[in-house]
Amino acid sequence: QVQLVESWGGLVQAGASLRLSCVASGLTFSSYVMGWFRQAPGKEREFVAAIRWSGAPTFNADSVKGRFTTSRNNAKNMVYQQMNRLKPETTVVYYCAEGLLSLIYSSTHWRHEKYDYWGQGTQVTVSS
Repeated sequence: QVQLVESWGGLVQAGASLRLSCVASGLTFSSYVMGWFRQAPGKEREFVAAIRWSGAPTFNADSVKGRFTTSRNNAKNMVYQQMNRLKPETTVVYYCAEGLLSLIYSSTHWRHEKYDYWGQGTQVTVSS
């Protein structure tokens, strides 16, 4: 049974940092592309970043470039999202996802329906 579990969301002030983690079980972790998405209430799920099994380079949404860093540890079946200089926003849920996607990044990686497995999400609230 495939399972993804995100952790370490929370409430922080604008400008602060958070490091989300996601642990995967039940599949060959290193074969998959990992993605991070986020979703605000009433909005579409939005692509944040993707990382292939080999790690860097990662593929990031323009909105987070220079502030967010994605990494993974295949030995621990973990993927991380370091988020710096967080901007004020209402509660957003961050999800990690896995999919058998191409190792060549493209707009396909932005599409949440291309990912096969999802975690339950972790909430992030950034106050002003």
